[in-house]
Amino acid sequence: MPKINYDFQTLRGDVFGGVTSAVIALPVALAFAIAAGLDPIAGIYGAIAVGFFAAVFGGTRSQISGPTGSMTVAMGVIVTANADNLAAAFTIVIMAGLIQLLLGVLRIGRFVEYTPYSVISGFMSGVGIIIFLTQTLPFLGAEVATGGPVGAIRAWPDLINHFNPSALILGAVTLAVAALWPERFSRFFPATMAALVIGTFLGILWFTDAPVIGEVPTGLPELVTPDLSTGTLLRAIQPALVIALVGSVDTLLTSLVADSMTHTRHNPDRELLGQGIGNVVTGFIGGLPGSGATPGTVANIRAGGWTPLSGGLCVAILLAIVMELGQYVASIPMAVLAGILIKVGWDTIDWRFITRIFYVQRDHLLVMLLTLGLTVFLDLVTAVAVGMIAAGVTSAKQFERLELDSVISVPLLDQVFFKDYENLDDIDVFSAQVGLVALKGTFSVASASKLINAISIDIRDHEVVILDFSDTIYMDDSAALVVEQMIDTADNEDTECIVMGLDGLPATTLRALNILQNVPEDHFADNLDEAREIARSILDRRAEAAA
Repeated sequence: MPKINYDFQTLRGDVFGGVTSAVIALPVALAFAIAAGLDPIAGIYGAIAVGFFAAVFGGTRSQISGPTGSMTVAMGVIVTANADNLAAAFTIVIMAGLIQLLLGVLRIGRFVEYTPYSVISGFMSGVGIIIFLTQTLPFLGAEVATGGPVGAIRAWPDLINHFNPSALILGAVTLAVAALWPERFSRFFPATMAALVIGTFLGILWFTDAPVIGEVPTGLPELVTPDLSTGTLLRAIQPALVIALVGSVDTLLTSLVADSMTHTRHNPDRELLGQGIGNVVTGFIGGLPGSGATPGTVANIRAGGWTPLSGGLCVAILLAIVMELGQYVASIPMAVLAGILIKVGWDTIDWRFITRIFYVQRDHLLVMLLTLGLTVFLDLVTAVAVGMIAAGVTSAKQFERLELDSVISVPLLDQVFFKDYENLDDIDVFSAQVGLVALKGTFSVASASKLINAISIDIRDHEVVILDFSDTIYMDDSAALVVEQMIDTADNEDTECIVMGLDGLPATTLRALNILQNVPEDHFADNLDEAREIARSILDRRAEAAA
């Protein structure tokens, strides 16, 4: 991380950014912890641990880290599966942090930037819908249902005659404040905190029969002893990978948002190291795992926090609060936190993409909807993995068309191609004994299957074919094997090949796979003039043999 020159203006911005971020993080961390099935204090512990180590060791100067919607959704599944053994659940968090550390060490973070937007949009919208659906029950005064969004939907019929009116009113008021809080006030008092204060105030004074959080422990956390039994560790691999991948994607996408606002460039590998350390520590103290938090990061930057000091100050404020938090948190109605989370879920949905749904290419729309559906009804990692595969297939179709359009296959009329030679009186003006196949640009597996079909017919029509690689930029192994098929086709048709302009990466690929082993050494040319000389020599030799 580059050296930072502090001045009064920078320090003041970091102070404002840290305070603003802490005010945003507090209600959201409490709400996310409850949504994941943990004690409210676990959310604060997670915000402190991940926020501190990501700020100190991470690679994004202005990023605020802590519990996020996607991590909460993933952790909620893990907590439900390990309800009778929370030590196993936090062992998974520790393992996830170690996986993130490994991703950073292996320098894999940069590849997240290549995630197609349609996959990101479907993933984020799916997370938003999950939060929205699961919070409908506490919003109406009921307990959060097991089984994720599907379980929540199945529980809706029972709420018709059994919802809590006080909870509904508190949730509605909280949601209205969070959604309608004036933007000019948000710089000094964020909407989520205003919603928390107003909703809690109403719950304490009037709507006292709404369910509340209840007693919350205060003080520093106790260390969690990981469950290191063989069975637990084997079962932890898959969910730990889910947490690590979801957290990494979420973090690095937030880093890109921070880069666009600050006109800086983050270090993705170092960022994963910081996040990994934070989540390892979080697992040891029983906290909710976290990642880069977009709302807190945006608020931090807008308030002037552009250095890691703002993230450290945010953590310090949360740490001071947590020491005496319990007596104040106990009276917060569950419906108030549900209202806040419904607003968070609504904001997480990618409305920018959805509002343009009728203008988006059909293939991209299908990828987005597929990722969204798998996120909501299956699991996050499968959704991203399948979405990436579908996006790759979609892109391959586009690349196929572009790559095939870059292939030039033309006959070279003898009268024109050999115009500088003597004794052309006997040449047919329509004869084209030599053909040219020029591969321009990039060629990959996308066009490999159709490339050979498109070229083979042309090869058969000539006695000599010039394979022109002068303008070939890149060629993968699939395209290289197509070149081998082209040469084999020429051999079968008694057509001789001349390789022209082969250099750089295409030459490396072809020679590494020994593609050109059947092409004689004297059939390589650097330019068209040399290729013409070789072609004429081949045709003269054939004419003599025929005579």
